[in-house]
Amino acid sequence: MHQHTQRQARVNAGKGIHPAFEPVSKLNEQAQKPRDKKRCDTLQEAIRRSGLQDGMTISFHHAFRGGDLTLNLVMNAIAEMGFKNLTLASSSLSDCHAPLVEHIRNKVVSRIYTSGLRGPLAEEISRGLLAEPVQIHSHGGRVQLVESGELNIDVAFLGVPSCDPFGNANGYTGNACCGSLGYAKVDAQHARKVVLLTEALLPYPHHPASIAQDQVDLIVQIDQVGDADKIGADATRMTSNPRELLIARHAAEVIVHSGYFKPGFSLQTGTGGASLAVTRFLEDKMRTRQVYADFALGGITSTMVDLHEKGFIRKLLDVQSFDRAAAESLARNPDHIEISANQYANWGSKGASVDRLDVVVLSALEIDTEFNVNVLTGSDGVIRGASGGHCDTAVAAALSIIVAPLVRGRIPTLVDNVTTCVTPGSSVDILVTDHGVAVNPARPELAECLTQAGMHIVTIDWLRERARLLTGDPCPIAFTDRVIAVVRYRDGSVIDVVHQVKE
Repeated sequence: MHQHTQRQARVNAGKGIHPAFEPVSKLNEQAQKPRDKKRCDTLQEAIRRSGLQDGMTISFHHAFRGGDLTLNLVMNAIAEMGFKNLTLASSSLSDCHAPLVEHIRNKVVSRIYTSGLRGPLAEEISRGLLAEPVQIHSHGGRVQLVESGELNIDVAFLGVPSCDPFGNANGYTGNACCGSLGYAKVDAQHARKVVLLTEALLPYPHHPASIAQDQVDLIVQIDQVGDADKIGADATRMTSNPRELLIARHAAEVIVHSGYFKPGFSLQTGTGGASLAVTRFLEDKMRTRQVYADFALGGITSTMVDLHEKGFIRKLLDVQSFDRAAAESLARNPDHIEISANQYANWGSKGASVDRLDVVVLSALEIDTEFNVNVLTGSDGVIRGASGGHCDTAVAAALSIIVAPLVRGRIPTLVDNVTTCVTPGSSVDILVTDHGVAVNPARPELAECLTQAGMHIVTIDWLRERARLLTGDPCPIAFTDRVIAVVRYRDGSVIDVVHQVKE
């Protein structure tokens, strides 16, 4: 019997037993050689092949921060192709994403999930541009929304410096060196379709791979995905402001005398000049006391890298590289470890690194006398920031420190009630300002440790009265009844809402 006849007899014998045994009239797609099937000649081809349809959800990552070029490029192509009513789920949005204003006006984008908003986009949304409220989530909370099924990503468009023709990619090989792809890793895992936009195609297999070949559906090569030199700017810059440096020095003293500054401690510093500068003042204290840290977490900066390479910090756990130096360190230092946003801060994961954190230093736009913190809206009620990992780290760390000037210009930072609550006061332990240090009354043992070390501790009510003497009571912000943003806590619950500013 010929081989074909024998094979057909076996197939016929399997009919009716299981759908997999049902014969097909011609060779199916799985029998075709798949080489280079992921490659697309144009971005438009990649969008078409992704199966994108009106009303779907698309996502992006923000590893390039203000230097991102991918989102605007993709959104322009999507708009030109006529898609409407999309949900945009970028891990965060920056000043550079101002072109989204027109896409919202033209009904290309109708809903947004993001950690933060800045610039013209935030200004317009704060004044009612978007019909539906923006859903503001934390970094860990975004993963929770994805895993809970509320945020179902249909197509993830992920910009990477380089990848191979099968989709293996990382963020530190190539010209557009952005470092950790901690936020992109979540999208690559959960999105229905994953499209990589890359500047360079490298020989297979490209290794190490932050995003692996079995997660990638389509690849398109473009001229530029991002400007890595713009990552370390604004909120992630190292400050030279004397007041911020004074606050950072005080915060370092608080850490040293808190009872948590001991061999093997762990540290994270959030965005903002004073917060990032704390590491600069810790180096001398670590050296003189021979106290070395087991790990530093979160957004990693060149200062953290410097302490790591000097031996003061044993390992770096990097969810987002905050400057080019950190991105380059990730490529060369074996103990500089890339982690996903899930590993970083998702409270519902089997293990979030924030739960191993001893000390976190965070900034604030506002803080009130109940220690509630606002990092989202400015003194005019307009959205100007991001939830980020603020509430994730504040509640999980053994010691959470907020650093902020008592007043900015003629506006008090310490107020009776924050405009928008992102992090509840129950998560905050200490406030460090340029006029004094206040300890949450819920942590009397911290106040005792600092007092015994000779530090002058004041009450938060004393600081509030001092702010009032310096600035007076500002006029209250006028809002309409319309909600333009919903602030989600890390478990997905609603912690606050933002109303439209009244003109």
